[in-house]
Amino acid sequence: MSASARGAYEAILRRQSARESAARTYARALPIVPVRARGLTIEGADGRRYLDCLSGAGTLALGHNHPVVLEAIRKVLDSGAPLHVLDLATPVKDAFVTELFRTLPHGLADHARVQFCGPAGTDAVEAALKLVRAATGRTGILAFTGAYHGMTAGALAASGGAPDVRVARLPFPQDYRCPFGIGGPQGVELAARWTESVLDDPKSGVPHPAGMILEPVQGEGGVIPAPDVWMRRMREVTAARAIPLIADEVQTGVGRTGTFWAVEHSGVTPDVMVLSKAIGGSLPLAVIVYRDDLDVWPPGAHAGTFRGNQLAMAAGTATLSYVRENDLAARAATLGTRMLDQLRQLGRHFACVGEVRGRGLMIGVEFVAAEDDGGGDFDAGIRDGAAGELDEPGEPAPVRGPGVAFEAGATATPAPWSEGPRPAAPDLAAAVQRECLRRGLIVELGGRHASVVRLLPPLTISDEQAAAVLDRLADAVAAAATAHTGGPPPPRRSNAASPRRGQDERAQKAGWRGD
Repeated sequence: MSASARGAYEAILRRQSARESAARTYARALPIVPVRARGLTIEGADGRRYLDCLSGAGTLALGHNHPVVLEAIRKVLDSGAPLHVLDLATPVKDAFVTELFRTLPHGLADHARVQFCGPAGTDAVEAALKLVRAATGRTGILAFTGAYHGMTAGALAASGGAPDVRVARLPFPQDYRCPFGIGGPQGVELAARWTESVLDDPKSGVPHPAGMILEPVQGEGGVIPAPDVWMRRMREVTAARAIPLIADEVQTGVGRTGTFWAVEHSGVTPDVMVLSKAIGGSLPLAVIVYRDDLDVWPPGAHAGTFRGNQLAMAAGTATLSYVRENDLAARAATLGTRMLDQLRQLGRHFACVGEVRGRGLMIGVEFVAAEDDGGGDFDAGIRDGAAGELDEPGEPAPVRGPGVAFEAGATATPAPWSEGPRPAAPDLAAAVQRECLRRGLIVELGGRHASVVRLLPPLTISDEQAAAVLDRLADAVAAAATAHTGGPPPPRRSNAASPRRGQDERAQKAGWRGD
């Protein structure tokens, strides 16, 4: 890159820092200036290319600038159709709703209504909460620890980010950091019983609620898949007590987890679905879809100036139909399982990898303090006995620790220490993110302590690109773990998780190049 180009690039970053608010987030961890993008690849103003596993926080189901999306947008622009129509009926909206209803879970599409809420998922969450309160005449909401539903007041309250006496927070079951310390089926059962007790105990302090909101996979909470048996239990609990069940599918929807909607893994049909991100095909769009008997609110009860985004509806129709017609959900399930298996092999090699978990192409790697940080027998963040070769791909990992994955598809590695998981290591996770960026890989952080590296690649990612992503991530983990512990560099690996084996060839196929 020429000196003038570098100067212009650095000047843009300086102006952003000087003029934008202190609330900016992604720009702090990812100091790049994107100028072109296609599929998985972003090119920065500095001339470097990056493999983007952030995908607009899960918005880009088909990656950047997919041809079918661009064509749909051009068609609307060239037609002379109005771009701003509030909530009026248009052919573009009609096509979007038709395609959306075609994809809905069994049992909902035939008796559904849709409300266009505004540009962001948090607007749809607010609409869903308002809807169930209007329909039931009650005010309380049940939500879960670790949830993330948006940044407006009601959504923040449901996420545990703001006090609200109308929101009761319940334990969300998970294996690795089970709130009851046991994980597995017993942890799931205790979480379900806790919910039942809160609802049925007249002295619980929780009045009969207007609704329950949950994520089939907690995204910002650390990529924690809800166990299918627990999802079914929550459906039974809410149905028996006339409590509308709201499924927040803002990040999990449109094939991301291996089914078109994540609730389909458990066979659950919610009363309300909150949808955004990928449904707009990269443009702002948010809706709720709900049972028609809940449709009791008066005209104007929930409105928004920009709820009629015609370009987003056109892009969304193209995205929904492309994912459905090409069965990209099944592709996400297959490739996601393969990536999780290889990351579990990486986890067996590094003591600082606490757990690998996810569903489909929604993947998280939690980083923890390596045992040598507490006086154990590990060296440079590498598991004892792992020097040299990893287990062969596909070989099942031995079960250690307090729990194992309890549902097929909701995959996770067990905790490696019998006394429970090690403390979260947010500094190490941030170091891994920085090392990934140096290697041309964009990833996100999440989890309770920002100690989870999250992968949200587009559903169109190729096998070669997936291999390049894993290579760069493995290399970044090795570098960050070594620097974090001050130990010697880790040994080379020879299987699919190796950071260097075939990396140059894979990088070339993936369209990535380093400086």
